[in-house]
Amino acid sequence: MSAQMWFMVCVCVGISQADVVQLEAGGALHGTVIKQDERSLWIDVGPSIVRIDNNDVVDVRVSDPSEVPDEPADAMFHTVKNPPDLSIRQQAARVKPSVVLVKTPSGTGSGVIVNGQGHVVTNAHVIQGEKDLRLVIWAPREDGTLDRTTIEDIEIEAVNNHLDLALLKLPTKDGHTYPWVPLEQWESIEVGQPVFAIGNPMGLEQTTSQGVVSTTQRSFDGLSYIQTDAAINPGNSGGPLFNVSGEVVGITNMGILGGEALGFAIPTRYVKDFLRNREAFAYDPSNPNTGHRYHIPPPRQQGGTPPQLEKTP
Repeated sequence: MSAQMWFMVCVCVGISQADVVQLEAGGALHGTVIKQDERSLWIDVGPSIVRIDNNDVVDVRVSDPSEVPDEPADAMFHTVKNPPDLSIRQQAARVKPSVVLVKTPSGTGSGVIVNGQGHVVTNAHVIQGEKDLRLVIWAPREDGTLDRTTIEDIEIEAVNNHLDLALLKLPTKDGHTYPWVPLEQWESIEVGQPVFAIGNPMGLEQTTSQGVVSTTQRSFDGLSYIQTDAAINPGNSGGPLFNVSGEVVGITNMGILGGEALGFAIPTRYVKDFLRNREAFAYDPSNPNTGHRYHIPPPRQQGGTPPQLEKTP
C-alpha cells in the first residue's frame, strides 16, 4: 500500500494526536514514529508499520514535542529533553536559521544563536581586536524560505581567549525573539556518531558538511576537543557542530595544516562554563583584548614533530 493510501487510512480512523511525517509528494502520514536511521523511517499507523525512505520525507513533527527543562525564559542557553533523532537533511533545515555569519573588517566567521534574546556564541579569534562587527542572520518566513538580513548594532559581551570563545548580542526589539538552538543536555557523544557542521567557509554562506566523531578527547594545550572528519574550513570558525537530535555538541574552531578531514570543535561543557561565568570575561570597549588570558605553556620535549594547528578564521 502506498504512503498516500496509508495517510487516508489514518484520517479515516480519526487519529487525534500523532506524529506527522510530511512527504515529498505532498501528503502526510499520521501515527507514531518508531525509529529513524540514516536511510529510512518507520512509523506505526495503526493497522501496520510503514517504512519510508528518508529521501521521500520533508519533515517530521512529533506529537510530544521536546520539552525545555525548567529554565527561565531569559536563560543564557537552553537544553531540551528527549529531542527527536532525524536525518541530517531534516535537522539542517530546522537549525539553519540559528546560524549566523560574523563579519569584521579583517575577515568572516560563523556563530550560533543560543537564546531568544539574541546571544550569539562564536570564537574569540574571529573577533580578536575588532570592534566594528556585523552579523548576517537568516530569519524564517511563513513560506519556508529564509530572509537574509545584515545587522550592524552588535554588542560584544564577553571574551575568553583561553577557551577561544566570545559572546555577542544582537539588538532586541519589543516582543521579538530570535530562533535559537539547544546545547547538548548531557555530554553523550560517541566515536563514530554522525554529526554535521553549518557555517560560512570561505564566505560560502549557510554551508552544511557532515561526518562522524573521530574522537571525543583530543588534547591540545591542556584542553580537550572533539575531532571530526566533517569539513571544517576557514570561515567555519565559531559555527556549531550538531548531532542528529539538532543539539549543539561543539563550536568548531580549528584544523590541522595540510591535513584532510581533521577538524576540531570546542565541547559544549566548555561553552556552558563560559556562558555561566561570562561576568569574569566581560568585555571592556576600551580594551579589545579584555577577559582573562592565559599564556600557552611551553611544549614538552618529545621526539617527532607535532602537528601544526591553525584556527580557521
